[in-house]
Amino acid sequence: MSSDADLLADRRSLRRKLSLWRLLALAGVVVLAIAGALAWSGRLPGSTAQAHIARVTISGFISGDRRTLDLIKSLEDSRASAVLLSIDSPGGTVTGSEALYEAVRRLAAKKPVVAVVDGLAASGGYIVALGGERIVARQTSPVGSIGVIAQIPNVARMLDTIGVKFEITRSSPLKAAPSGLEPTSPEAAAETARVVADNYDWFKRLVGERRKLAEAEVAKVADGRVHSGRQAVTLKLVDELGGETEAIAWLEREKGVGKSLPVRDWRRRSESSSYGLWSAGEALARAAGLEPVAALLARAAEIPVGLRLDAPLALWQPAVEK
Repeated sequence: MSSDADLLADRRSLRRKLSLWRLLALAGVVVLAIAGALAWSGRLPGSTAQAHIARVTISGFISGDRRTLDLIKSLEDSRASAVLLSIDSPGGTVTGSEALYEAVRRLAAKKPVVAVVDGLAASGGYIVALGGERIVARQTSPVGSIGVIAQIPNVARMLDTIGVKFEITRSSPLKAAPSGLEPTSPEAAAETARVVADNYDWFKRLVGERRKLAEAEVAKVADGRVHSGRQAVTLKLVDELGGETEAIAWLEREKGVGKSLPVRDWRRRSESSSYGLWSAGEALARAAGLEPVAALLARAAEIPVGLRLDAPLALWQPAVEK
């Protein structure tokens, strides 16, 4: 009898636990549904469906990836009253930087855009900054590095040492040259230099046009070196020293952007979902006032983008002593 009573008690306890978990699961679904509805209507704290200032972060290597370009485009018809480009990038490929610059220019035709150098804006990072109507930088932020580089690791001598030789058949001598698998011919080096020079001329013209600099002024700043924010203001590469506070003050003063508008982060969405689990969790954390947790969830939602190093680069990096 005692055994049957214990078994019955265990079953009742199991039923109660199962009922509790079912209720918790149902409550979770209801909370997510409410959060989604509030976010859709723009009434959830942190929602981008309300009037706001959008913050878009451009950091790391710039490759011109499709998700970043789509993000910039999505802002054109959004409820954002203005856009802050928070830039912390050493640059990237010339074509990727060009694509992002053009996307920012199209956005700037519809909404005020200010570039805020919140770390460094060198090479391709500075190209993107040129897309904004105004550039604000910290006093110590590295800015500039106006130039183009093409670098290909040449392992020909190492292959000779270990006794490996690549047999290459080309349709013409300059096809896929330089390759790094054989010594670079003078003709291939000259053609690479020709492409780099053309990209460099484009970069310099862009700086001259966007910053309204004379040819002599461009020549003074376009030798590949970086400048501090304070130096960049003197050289007319930057409009103002400061950060987001100064950028927002300019937007309110010069562009009629409403005072005290909230700043909302806009990020690239996951390729698998436009409003996935990370996004829902972030929205709930913000609604509960847990900003640190929301920031962690936002970072977790980011998917790293692979580097493209097979093209001329507008990239700054410290020199390597030989």
